[in-house]
Amino acid sequence: MLLSVIGGIVLGFPIAFALAGVATLYGLALIGPFVGNVFMLRLFQVFQDYILIAIPLFVFMGAIIEQTGIAERLYRAVLEWVGHIRGGLAIATVLAATIFAAATGVVGASVVAIGILALPQMLRYSYSKPLTTGVICAGGALGILIPPSIMLVVYGPTAGVSIGALFLAAIPAGLLLSALYIIYVSLLCYFRPEEGPSYKGEPTPWRKKIKDATISILPIGFLILAVLGSIFFGLAAPTEAAALGAFGSLLLMLAYRKLTFRNLFDAAYRTVRISTMVYAVLIGAGFLSAIFVRLRGGDAIAGLVAGLDLPTWIVILAMLLIVFVLGMFVDWIGIVMMTVPLFIPIATALGLDLLWFSILLIVTMQTSFLTPPFAYTIFYLKGIAPPEVTTWDIYRGVIPFILLQLLGVLLIGLFPQIVLWLPKTLGLWN
Repeated sequence: MLLSVIGGIVLGFPIAFALAGVATLYGLALIGPFVGNVFMLRLFQVFQDYILIAIPLFVFMGAIIEQTGIAERLYRAVLEWVGHIRGGLAIATVLAATIFAAATGVVGASVVAIGILALPQMLRYSYSKPLTTGVICAGGALGILIPPSIMLVVYGPTAGVSIGALFLAAIPAGLLLSALYIIYVSLLCYFRPEEGPSYKGEPTPWRKKIKDATISILPIGFLILAVLGSIFFGLAAPTEAAALGAFGSLLLMLAYRKLTFRNLFDAAYRTVRISTMVYAVLIGAGFLSAIFVRLRGGDAIAGLVAGLDLPTWIVILAMLLIVFVLGMFVDWIGIVMMTVPLFIPIATALGLDLLWFSILLIVTMQTSFLTPPFAYTIFYLKGIAPPEVTTWDIYRGVIPFILLQLLGVLLIGLFPQIVLWLPKTLGLWN
């Protein structure tokens, strides 16, 4: 079934139609006309899932924040602190992207908002094009990992893992990747200063630095704390927290005097487009999952893997490799819907910690935003880049950061407490 879906995607069918089409063909062949009843039941289950209402709310929150212009304030404030050192512009880009990722949860918003600000600055100060584009793509891709992330909201119900626990585990994972990026940029620019010269802007007084950082970071920080804190401390479910975030983002828009009909319309239109795509894939994947479960496919695969008697680490590596390769050709939501129903029974049969295993899968999936040829961050950045920045420059730029992401996966695999300590400490995971 998985190969049939991949074949449909390769032939050019949208992911949602490939999933639903394969499910229909297999269902008619193996179950018969009764498959229509199975599909209707699964359709109602998708639309009645209270948690999934968080998807359009989080998307709306990110779209509103994108309209407030807060990315520019963040970037300028961070630049005042680190811009004077070698590679400072690149480091400022990573830091600003990390903070902005926690506010949006959408990769496109992060790449475009940060790219519009950072790309001209870094090129003006003779930063190498590969470093410039690689930093923006990698920093923007953190938007799909650092909570509140749409990927985590979709992944949780699919895998049967608490969204709150996923949010807590993803925070250190995202910060780990951000730290790896900063270390790489610092070392590269130290040993090869021509890659990232020092920023020659006017020195900023300490009082102004503190004031700008406070004005830029505190409002968005309070919003993030309100959304995530309400989930972590059991004050609200993810859907209610998403509604709180959407309302808070509207207050920010009002405070920054950006609350106009045009901005609201653009945010609402973007929300409808993204949410419709996600729900279409969820419905198609729900059809496929219903057929797969009815045929006891998960039990069969888990039994097959157990019968092979392979070392656990080889099985984990094989699953991560499948996700990594799929990431070169398939969007993250397609990967989630095709692989998670297969891999979770295997992980359960092997006795793996499902939260740790889930973060391994999710961080590996995140590389799909960087791995050519169908990397979304590359397309987003190319759309706003000047003509002198070629697609080949961007391809060269993302390669070191793909390797850094794989290093992050390795560190999380070797040291599970990196992602398990926080959710266990706060009682969201046993």
